[in-house]
Amino acid sequence: MRTLAKVAAFALVAVMAACASKPKVEEAPAPTPPIVTPAPPTTTLPSGPVPGSLDDFRVTVGERVFFGYDRFDLSPDARATLEKQAAWLRRYPNVRVLLAGSADERGTREYNLALGARRAAAAKEYLVGLGVPANRIETVSYGKERPLDPRQTEEAHALNRNAHTQLVSGAVS
Repeated sequence: MRTLAKVAAFALVAVMAACASKPKVEEAPAPTPPIVTPAPPTTTLPSGPVPGSLDDFRVTVGERVFFGYDRFDLSPDARATLEKQAAWLRRYPNVRVLLAGSADERGTREYNLALGARRAAAAKEYLVGLGVPANRIETVSYGKERPLDPRQTEEAHALNRNAHTQLVSGAVS
């Protein structure tokens, strides 16, 4: 009977040992940190046109002034634009300009050439009075030969009565 008791005791110990052991649990690997790519250094890119360029002149100043029918005197709006042009031209002293006077299609070719010349001269005189050296400004009259708007409407005529300031040389590319 001792053998039976020994076997029973051994079995009991084995069963208890089996119940007491913990199942093997695999541990999850430690998470790997995310790969962080550093952001490029922030730089402020200039927005808008390059200072001293033709686009700068067009966008920040304005290149054209307008006149009333059969007139060459400067309106308050035209003077405001020419004042901005003069300030810009003083800031960029190497820039030379061509002031082109134009007229609408009404009237003779000769009359409109003379009217365009008076418009260009009025704009030049105003710029010179604001401190732009006269030797940096040339004038030309296109009369009715180069219309902005070829239609024969009042709106088109108003657009075609102008003096256009063209940058000839010295502007930043």
